[in-house]
Amino acid sequence: MTFAVTSKAIGGRLIGDRFASTAEVVVIPVIAVIAALIAFGGFVGLFGVNPVELYTDMYMGAFGTFFSWQNTLTRAAPLILTALCTALPAQLGMVVIGGEGALVMGGLCATAAGLALLGAPPVVVQLAMAVAGMAAGGFWIAFAGALRHYRGVNETISTLLLNYIAIAILNHLVEGAMRDPASLNKPSTHSIGDQNMIGLIPGLGVHWGILFGVVAALIAYILVFHTVFGFSARIAGGNLRAARVVGLPVGKLILTMCFLGGCSAGLAGMVEIAAVQERANANLAAGYGYTGILVAFLARQNPLACIPVAILLGGIGASGGLLQRRLDLPDASVLVLQGIIFIAVLASDTLYGRFKIFQSKAV
Repeated sequence: MTFAVTSKAIGGRLIGDRFASTAEVVVIPVIAVIAALIAFGGFVGLFGVNPVELYTDMYMGAFGTFFSWQNTLTRAAPLILTALCTALPAQLGMVVIGGEGALVMGGLCATAAGLALLGAPPVVVQLAMAVAGMAAGGFWIAFAGALRHYRGVNETISTLLLNYIAIAILNHLVEGAMRDPASLNKPSTHSIGDQNMIGLIPGLGVHWGILFGVVAALIAYILVFHTVFGFSARIAGGNLRAARVVGLPVGKLILTMCFLGGCSAGLAGMVEIAAVQERANANLAAGYGYTGILVAFLARQNPLACIPVAILLGGIGASGGLLQRRLDLPDASVLVLQGIIFIAVLASDTLYGRFKIFQSKAV
């Protein structure tokens, strides 16, 4: 009887601890976002803009109409994928901010594959573009992982610099070897062809990229939290030196996680080409990779949580045009809000473990 009561008490405590931990992970980022919204409202208020009207218009531009939802989900698709580029290596304690570069390289290589296979069946072309984009993005980030593991180069610095290198390569090829002579004012590659574009989800009016993002996030979540490989990665992320001592293959974990994260961002580049732009040009470097970093941090590096956070930030980005038309604010105002949110989320890390309501109670 005593054993049964004790077991029940311990089980209840474990459930309560898990609930408290989950609540903390949810509540603190929400508080950070609310604080950022208040700060941004005060900022625009200094310029004579009514914060209530501002956020009403932002809601309408992001979620208020069916068209708004279409625009939001279209923007959320690459954000989910680029967020995974940061979230997956983060399981090992790495801070990878190279999603923009991986997206650019993925889109560029996907375009090259599509142009090389013009005339082939659309399914073959799309599959080849996806493989090329994912491989390019994967190896791009895996290179930074290799620098970290074999040469001790900080991955944050290397991936940041690789972003600039990727954009330089894009500009060089688009304005040179891959340029379509007909693109005069804005250098671009040749079109991959309407027949090779990814269509829209029936009844939703959003391209299939959003489904790719959701599926990728689900697979990443299962990999991280429900496989031996993911468990090993999280153990190594807690203490790399201890992981080496107990015999975990740290190098393999680093390279694999970086490659998978890069594959995700590379797929985002492929989706941008095959579902939105139809050709590669400077628009490929639209900042989705950098916003994906914010998505990953706001989601606490949880692949599944990246989905709703990406939709939220996609909505904020989608509302920029409406703010410009109605309130005469610059379209880049939403970037200021995203920056404030990022700072608030980083600052909120100091709040974890400080609230008694979220702390475990002794039996």
